[in-house]
Amino acid sequence: MGKPEYVLGIDMGTTSVKVGVFDTSGAVVASADAAYPLYTPRSGWAEQDPDEWWAAVCKATRELVDNAGVNPSEIIGMGVDTTCCTVMFADEDMNILRPAIMWMDVRASKQAKAITATDDPALKYNGYGNVSAESMPAKVLWVKENEPDIYGKAANIFECTDWLVYKLTGRLTASIDTTSARWYFDRPNGGWPVSLYESVGLGDVLNRFPKDVLDMGTNVGPLTKEAATGLGLAEGIPVAEGGADAFVGMVGLNVVRPGSIAMITGTSHLHLGLTDTELHAKGIWGSYPDAVVPGLQLIEGGQTSTGAIVDWIKTNFGAGFEAAAKAQGKRIFAYLDDEAAKLPIGAEGLIALDYFQGNRTPYVDPDVRGMFYGFSLKHGPVHMHRAVLEAICYGTETIMQSFRDGGMAPDGIYIAGGAVKSRFWTQMHADVSNLPIFVPDVTEAPCLGSAILGSIACGYYSGIPEAADKMVTIRETIEPDAEAHEAYRFYHAMYKRAYEESMNWMHEVTTHEN
Repeated sequence: MGKPEYVLGIDMGTTSVKVGVFDTSGAVVASADAAYPLYTPRSGWAEQDPDEWWAAVCKATRELVDNAGVNPSEIIGMGVDTTCCTVMFADEDMNILRPAIMWMDVRASKQAKAITATDDPALKYNGYGNVSAESMPAKVLWVKENEPDIYGKAANIFECTDWLVYKLTGRLTASIDTTSARWYFDRPNGGWPVSLYESVGLGDVLNRFPKDVLDMGTNVGPLTKEAATGLGLAEGIPVAEGGADAFVGMVGLNVVRPGSIAMITGTSHLHLGLTDTELHAKGIWGSYPDAVVPGLQLIEGGQTSTGAIVDWIKTNFGAGFEAAAKAQGKRIFAYLDDEAAKLPIGAEGLIALDYFQGNRTPYVDPDVRGMFYGFSLKHGPVHMHRAVLEAICYGTETIMQSFRDGGMAPDGIYIAGGAVKSRFWTQMHADVSNLPIFVPDVTEAPCLGSAILGSIACGYYSGIPEAADKMVTIRETIEPDAEAHEAYRFYHAMYKRAYEESMNWMHEVTTHEN
């Protein structure tokens, strides 16, 4: 009998890192996680300290190795995913010059508007609409205009994914996944859109980006001795080129062919699908060529703050329910779900907007914020919990409508991440969008996806479709309820009108505060 073979995935999310070891059929062997702080020095800003990232990655990986019962020499490949677009600046010796500007940071709203005004052909990736303040050029332009000393010293500008691969291998590369999705890289048409960057005074930044743009799953190099020592792993493990957490999650859900949607949930929701042909339409990001599977186009929608709002409700308004939840042997979220399920659809007239960090799609509007309408003396925290869950589902359905209008009609949603823990919320998603929800065995799809990339880097599987077919299993299908769908339609329509009728007012308040 041969020596066991395992693959390892590192999934760096917004507030913590998850590390998992899987066998080559995709079964979880062991996992561990470690948290790191998120700093929000101003409204709309979000930053993190890379030293705290690395300490957490090492802590989680060492804990995993200690508890997994797996010899590090049995790990044949490893891959990574991180948040995106989380931008970093380093000098020529790769010393980090400032805290990382997180994906959810929308400080570059002004710069995004300036980029939008160029009308450059590269803006097809925005459906010829607004440029996101999350994007690489917007954030880099903000630093150039507001922190010129940092920009002047920055010999290397890259993403969190590139940083992690560099920490593991000593080689600075970029991923086709993140560069296509957030940097406007267009491989079929020559690569970097020079005219776009030059039009806003960033022509010099292209020389500061990593020189090599690689497909996900490419073997970047072996794990260095220094990294192996910090992680408690064996030196020399092949390290795969990674990508954005949600896009790697597509691989971990086996959404690697046209037709279905991957919905990666956590702090945010991301909605992702593949098409055979190039597709650019209002309200849709993409399509990005080769971003996940070479030869296919990736389309994207997303909600910036979803799980973060659910947690905000629990943190700020849930303390009074802790004793009751404990008495019933429930987590506070499960208790709130059960209580919210007793309320009718529509939360007795309480409607929320989930734009606590702005709107990513379909409006690409960083200057709107969250809102509740309909409060009366009857309403309480449970109503707020249900209203927020419903609002997030309405936001997802608004994105599904954009996909349909653009020419991609989803046939189902493959879900991963934190929302899977709530059957109440998952069923609500199915009902609001009138689509079946497919739940996998491994719900931490980005972590599995990273491990799948590792299986490709070491040569165990030939490519993403083969590896995903072998390593992903769907355990359950949640069908929509037609009667509930009909009841939700009114509230979804009101949710959409709430933005249309209040956006100008919100823009005035937000810009005044900033």
